[in-house]
Amino acid sequence: MEKYLSALGFMSGTSGDGVDTSVISSNGKDIINIKFNRFDPYPKSLSNKIHRVKENISERQDLLRYSSDIEDLEIQVTNFHADIVNKLPKGINFDLIGFHGHTIYHNSDEKISKQIGHGIDLSKITKKTVVYDFRQNDIKNGGEGAPLSPIYHLALIKNLFSKNKIKIPISILNIGGIANITEIDKDFKITSRDVGPGNCLIDKWIRKSSDKLFDENGNFAEIGKTDKFIFDQYLDNYFYSKINSKRSLDTNDFDISFAKGLSLENGTTTITDLTTELISKKIGVYDVCVCGGGRKNKFLINSLKSKIDNKIFQIDDLNIDGDYIESQAFAFLAIRSYLGLPISFPSTTSCKEPSVGGIIVKNS
Repeated sequence: MEKYLSALGFMSGTSGDGVDTSVISSNGKDIINIKFNRFDPYPKSLSNKIHRVKENISERQDLLRYSSDIEDLEIQVTNFHADIVNKLPKGINFDLIGFHGHTIYHNSDEKISKQIGHGIDLSKITKKTVVYDFRQNDIKNGGEGAPLSPIYHLALIKNLFSKNKIKIPISILNIGGIANITEIDKDFKITSRDVGPGNCLIDKWIRKSSDKLFDENGNFAEIGKTDKFIFDQYLDNYFYSKINSKRSLDTNDFDISFAKGLSLENGTTTITDLTTELISKKIGVYDVCVCGGGRKNKFLINSLKSKIDNKIFQIDDLNIDGDYIESQAFAFLAIRSYLGLPISFPSTTSCKEPSVGGIIVKNS
């Protein structure tokens, strides 16, 4: 008999604003039942600390240089996740926790991906089996450690396809801090890659240039104008760089120094325009289903629509909340890890062979 498990999945994304939590039940293959979604914002002090530590770590040596700051932050992040579990509403039951932690350094060239979060401590505090450190087996197997959500995207599409809610082939475009795409062909074969910055450049510009955390609805971008000289110069530099050949990217692969001197509005418009230009060049030919926080930026989505011929729609149109695809994915990855099923593949992370991922800490 096929085994079904339920899992709670966490995602603390590059925006550093809080934690997405989802509970799903699944066979780890093609049956998914979404039971619960919730967002818990970080206190401002913790969010600021996450950004400060992340910005200090630009090379691998910084992991040692700032080790005491990292350790302190790791404890705080772990305890915040534990509090979420222990304060869940009654009746929310699950077998496993998929604990992504928070990425503070990812470098595909160096084969390093560092997520902070103590899986063992989380298991002790919550008295639950925890699956964490999902990326290391993939890296040891020659992969880049990312993106990891494509196998969940595939399962979700299979589930929707079986209910006649979606057609294939199709692409899933996740616009988080980094934008990544999963392409699913007519035979349900998947390929995936990061396609450029998603929200990371826009968010960083807004944080540096105003008292806001992000450009809500693209309101600032709507007011400003693109600086054509900066736009063209950045594109030339980007496409001659190594970044353009990577399958996975990190927010540290991008900076906003090129926009120095622009007004808040013109800088936001220029950066948003560049973001959609980079995404549009790697989006393929399939219809595009969009998820992630960037889908709420109306200016960004309209800019992207103007640059491609593909049909674009939001996953919310299928009665699925597009904010929680990543947290659901790590619940799903926890189930697959527990069942001994691979979570990454040569066509998704460039690993040599399908890789089982995740360290399992069983609640004793």
